[in-house]
Amino acid sequence: MRNHLTLPLLDPNPFLLFPESAGRYMDEPDHRAERPADTFPYFNLHYVRAGEGLVEADGQWQPVYPGDAFLYFPNQPQKYRTSEDRPWDVYWMHFYGDRLPELLTEQGFRRSVVWSTREGEALEARLAQLVREIGDRKPLHPSALSTAAYGALAEFMAQAAPYRPRRGRDAQGVVRELLPAMQDAACEPFSLETWADKAGVTPHYFCKLFRKSTQMSPMDFITLCRLRHAKQQLMDDLRRPVGEIAGLCGYPSASYFIKRFKEKEGVTPAAYREMHAYRT
Repeated sequence: MRNHLTLPLLDPNPFLLFPESAGRYMDEPDHRAERPADTFPYFNLHYVRAGEGLVEADGQWQPVYPGDAFLYFPNQPQKYRTSEDRPWDVYWMHFYGDRLPELLTEQGFRRSVVWSTREGEALEARLAQLVREIGDRKPLHPSALSTAAYGALAEFMAQAAPYRPRRGRDAQGVVRELLPAMQDAACEPFSLETWADKAGVTPHYFCKLFRKSTQMSPMDFITLCRLRHAKQQLMDDLRRPVGEIAGLCGYPSASYFIKRFKEKEGVTPAAYREMHAYRT
């Protein structure tokens, strides 16, 4: 997904800051930039929701993981790239303002390109709000767009902490750690995006890691958990209707539940219940 929204430049600019563009890139393995000095006249702020990548700062490549952010000043050389295996999911904005270099320098934000964040969810929410504002309003209400962009920058300034180098997480280990919670929630509506967010990866990469860890897809695992629960329900309460058990196990459609049950178990739920009743 590549959401890239642009705005016309304000000249003169009556605001402390104004966004030139903003957006969100997700599952884009070719997301990278290499801008020489004096070629990009805007501030460039990225916040990483998921995935991994590298950012060059002071001649060194620094790994950037979920919860990290990076900020370039105008006309600063820029070089960054996402991982091809675990591409970033990032919110970003390019912005400008005559007084911003002095303001940010006074607060110490020129001393580093890469930053960690204390509570990245708050920064993510502000950047997501800015993207929505640009998409909804476009240039019709510049004061609202300036306010949204300032909110994102202020949140970054509040959340930014000195960068803490750390090793990448064992992604397959993270998936394995999620299995008990996925099993507990198997009968609830399934959202691949929600579980991928918990693992800090994109949905596509989550499926890839899940298959490596379990030899099955996330939905196959959810199905097995649901049918295990259904079998227990069929045995525990012989009078409960099959349609009601279907709903309890995450299947609003009784016919689809029966189809999936027979595919996996070789018999219908009713036949399974009869077999169990006969044995007891």
